Amino acid sequence: MKSQQNDPIYSQISQVKDAVAEVLEHAKKLGATAAEAAMSSTSGLSVSTRMGEVETIEFNQDGGLGISVYVGNNKGSASTADLNPKTLRTVVEKAIDIAKFTSDDPFNGVADKELLEFNPQDLDLYHPWDVSPEQGIELCHTAEQAALNADERIVNSDGASFSSHQGLRVYGNSHGLIAGFPRTRHSISTMVIGKDGEQMQRDSAYTVARDQAGLTDAAAVGLEAASETLAKLNSQKLGTMKVPVVFRADIANSLFGHLVSAIGGGALYRKSSFLLDSLGTQVFSHCVNIAERPHILKGLASSPFDSEGVKTVDSEIIQGGELQTYLLASYAARKMNMTPTGHAGGIHNWLVEQTHNDLQALLKTMGTGLLVTELMGQGVNTVTGDYSRGAGGFWVENGEIQYPVSEITIAGNLKDMFKGISAIGGDIERRGGIQTGSVLIEQMQIAGA
Repeated sequence: MKSQQNDPIYSQISQVKDAVAEVLEHAKKLGATAAEAAMSSTSGLSVSTRMGEVETIEFNQDGGLGISVYVGNNKGSASTADLNPKTLRTVVEKAIDIAKFTSDDPFNGVADKELLEFNPQDLDLYHPWDVSPEQGIELCHTAEQAALNADERIVNSDGASFSSHQGLRVYGNSHGLIAGFPRTRHSISTMVIGKDGEQMQRDSAYTVARDQAGLTDAAAVGLEAASETLAKLNSQKLGTMKVPVVFRADIANSLFGHLVSAIGGGALYRKSSFLLDSLGTQVFSHCVNIAERPHILKGLASSPFDSEGVKTVDSEIIQGGELQTYLLASYAARKMNMTPTGHAGGIHNWLVEQTHNDLQALLKTMGTGLLVTELMGQGVNTVTGDYSRGAGGFWVENGEIQYPVSEITIAGNLKDMFKGISAIGGDIERRGGIQTGSVLIEQMQIAGA
């Protein structure tokens, strides 16, 4: 945990808290029956290179304070990046004016006081890195050069990038809550192009962490990008068939991302989800268990409270394939006569339980079928569950990879796909808010693109 002494980020948080308190007090004076204000800001360094040449060096500083006021059931919102007291008062006045013209909505309002997190714990999300542009450039060069030197078939590069950012998040509302915390995020990535005969392929690799110590070595990132690219060379097409499909861990999280969309309050109260009225029902096969753990130290999706100040708690999302909870912010919860779940603004570290040791064990279980390592296009309808996307990967026979495949389409319906999950690997992808291993689905439609 970082000491708060002598670090300017903590004085910035204090200043923002004062600004939030000021706008909330001014809103009350102007007749608002409730109000909330939030500010997120980010600053840091971004560097990109290509073929050893520096392309960009950027010092970023972004942020803004937004306020929503409620006059009875009427809501008005406004925002500013200027924390000057006069500007803040003007923003509040504009929000009050806007509220006069909005429709009366009985579901408006801040979250209930008893749900709020007044004593947020330190989740160790702040690890600043005093890194210079020269160091960032060197990391990019290291990653890119390692990829280019890996094999003579790596013939070009789409570049490498490095970023190191720190920021803060503060939220307050008229129940007396004003809370905030700092956070950091660092990353290295590179993408290269391979050629064998007339065929060319490209692929990438990256590493991301709250703490620089959690980053993969830059050279290893480059070698992974080269390996991924080389593996795709001399790809073949497939005919039309129905076969088992394994989604490799780094794209399997997208499957559960569709679940996030489908059980979110907005989609549910608008009746635009394929999982309407699914609470307490079997939506996955019995082998699927998903837990949410918002308080993992240094977690990329960790947070002590959501974007409405509602405390985040450990919860079970899926147990034995059954849906245990929806994801509800206050507005949706009121519309649905339910309780907010602390998911305003998104989810917080979903952990998908494994059933097999690793990807190789999953392929052995599959026997013959398709290993998908790349998805393209946006052919997913979360109203009907229809799923059709471009894909690339590898053809597998007797549990062993035979050759790469490209220019294919995989199709199905998410309801069937979820219930068709028969195994989940232990090769956990940890670079995001959904941590899962590779996923085996019993059957999908495959066609040449």
